[in-house]
Amino acid sequence: MSIGTRLFTWLNGELVGTDEFGNKYYVHRRMKGHKREKRWVLYNGEAEASRVPPEWHAWLHATTAVAPTNRAKPKDWQKPHEPNRTGTELAYRPPGHTLMGGQRAKATGDYEPWSPA
Repeated sequence: MSIGTRLFTWLNGELVGTDEFGNKYYVHRRMKGHKREKRWVLYNGEAEASRVPPEWHAWLHATTAVAPTNRAKPKDWQKPHEPNRTGTELAYRPPGHTLMGGQRAKATGDYEPWSPA
């Protein structure tokens, strides 16, 4: 984060809460309680938007008015957060991708190409 963001947050921000990743969420002091509050997040570490949990995303975009300061225990069907891996070595590459050797599996014989009548 830049020095300008830190200064703006120090002068105008009021801390609302933090999430499990250490991101801090702020609201503008003078706009608090207005119809359209100014809300923002200061990321812990690299600025990665996919690290904002869904409940905080809803608060940032004014979908919910109340900040989720006390997070409920996740349901057993919910998976833990995984960062966006696009562009990294850990990105998903299907079989046949050029970075995975570039060889697709042969057709199994159940494929019939379309031909016009």
